[in-house]
Amino acid sequence: MLSALANILKITELRQKIVFTLIMFAVFRLGTHIPAPGVNPAVIEQMFTSGNLLGLMDLFSGGALSKFSIFAMSITPYINASIIMQLLTVVVPTLEQWSKEGEEGRKRITQVTRYLTVVLAFVQAIGMAIGLKQAILNPGVASILIIAITLTAGTTFLMWVGEQITAYGVGNGISLIIFAGIVAALPKSLGTIYKYLQAGTISYFNVALFLVIALFMVVFVIAIQQGQRRIPVSYAKRVVGRKTYGGQSTHIPLKVNQAGVIPIIFASSVLMFPVTIAQFIEVPWVKTIAGYFAWGTPVQTACYALLIIFFTYFYTAVTVKISDMAENLKKYGGFIPGIRPGKPTAEYLDRVMTRITLAGAFFLAFIAILPNVVAGATGIQGVYFGGTALLIVVGVALDTMKQIEAMVVMRHYQGFMK
Repeated sequence: MLSALANILKITELRQKIVFTLIMFAVFRLGTHIPAPGVNPAVIEQMFTSGNLLGLMDLFSGGALSKFSIFAMSITPYINASIIMQLLTVVVPTLEQWSKEGEEGRKRITQVTRYLTVVLAFVQAIGMAIGLKQAILNPGVASILIIAITLTAGTTFLMWVGEQITAYGVGNGISLIIFAGIVAALPKSLGTIYKYLQAGTISYFNVALFLVIALFMVVFVIAIQQGQRRIPVSYAKRVVGRKTYGGQSTHIPLKVNQAGVIPIIFASSVLMFPVTIAQFIEVPWVKTIAGYFAWGTPVQTACYALLIIFFTYFYTAVTVKISDMAENLKKYGGFIPGIRPGKPTAEYLDRVMTRITLAGAFFLAFIAILPNVVAGATGIQGVYFGGTALLIVVGVALDTMKQIEAMVVMRHYQGFMK
């Protein structure tokens, strides 16, 4: 292991990329401690009781939301804008054309995504300022606008930081910012467990059980994230001029969790809507209905799981073009052994994709409700282990390690992963 790390440090370019990434992390963490103007952070922190949805949102922002800092919204508006653009690419002909134009088209889509991020961030910032107005020192239109502009600027700056990490650092910058925010909450979680032990609320057995569940879930998530169904593909030989092409065999990797963490984000956004609306409507029956959808209730948990399963199929169907996959195989002389090219191949791939997506959908639903299960089994409340956080941390860590491994292998025969 030490020799493998030494190989990394010997590569000047890689060493510089890692240092640059760590510097950007430091900038991000510094910004989480700079409060937005005109708010009382003490009032904000009182709202973040253990086990609620605000606490989960605060986890993704690295504690910036509970401090109501300039990075309170984190990179969430950019993620929402990227998802919207990805879905619009399927239905808007202009965006679909841009996506097929290579690097130039991707630049155009990225530029539109940035503008959409600013719009979504400003709207979300106004909503947050109005919803948390009891924490504003001098409530008023001017104060709300100043706070909204500050939070929008913070999100825009984080978007720029993420792009700089992607260009000059290691890994995907946006994903690494979320990763850094979640990992930064680990010391606080350990402190919470220690306080429970000191108060006698939980026993060492509960802590041991928590650690066993944590270890098992990390291994389970890695296995599913790496899991794929490999469809064998053979290419017929064809002669072009004096050269012979094809004749080899390969495979199409279909991932078990093709949709990633997107279905969980969709489902949580949908379930947040009735609770958010109820905050602004002083009607008893509306409050009652919203109470059924409070974070962790049986109704909310059941709806959460069902919506995740639905959105897993929806997002997979939108992003995975089975018909294009089958057409490309036919175009280049490829075929699945025992399956006729064309429509039969598309039907076979669609049937396989539907089956493995079911496993991925149940996996995501289980991961999403895991924090409630862990809290009930161990009695440890307010420690967000599992769910979306675990999925993001494991996924980002694996992708970043693969990129570092690829750079090391380019210069050495052996990487750092064995």
